[in-house]
Amino acid sequence: DVQLQASGGGLVQAGGSLRLSCAASGFTFDDYAIGWFRQAPGKEREGVSCISSSDGSTYYADSVKGRFTISSDNAKNTVYLQMNSLKPEDTAVYYCAAEGGWGCTVVAGTVRPRMGYDYWGQGTQVTVSS
Repeated sequence: DVQLQASGGGLVQAGGSLRLSCAASGFTFDDYAIGWFRQAPGKEREGVSCISSSDGSTYYADSVKGRFTISSDNAKNTVYLQMNSLKPEDTAVYYCAAEGGWGCTVVAGTVRPRMGYDYWGQGTQVTVSS
C-alpha cells in the first residue's frame, strides 16, 4: 500500500522557518524522485522542489531558491523541505509526490517531473503571516 505522508505545516510569521517532512512507504524509495509542490487559493499549482533519491540531485523553483532546502534520509524513506525566510506569498497547501525513473527538471522557473508523478500524498497547510 503506497503512502506519502506530508507533515510539518503550520502558522509562522514572515521571516520564520518551517520544516516539512514527507514519509514514504510501499515502494522502492531509492528508485524515485520526491517532489514538493504547492497550491494556493486562486493560484496555479507550483512545483517548488524535487530531489532524486538515487543520486541526490536537487531542483528548486526560482521563487524559493536560496530560501528552501530539500534533503533526503534514505534510511528513513523521508524527504525534508527546510523553508527559511518565509514570506506571505509562500502561504499554500504543500504536497509531496513521487516520480519513478525519470527525475525532475526546472521549466520556466518551476519544478516539474519529467514524466509525471506516480504517487501523491495529502497536503499540509503552511500559513505565513505578515
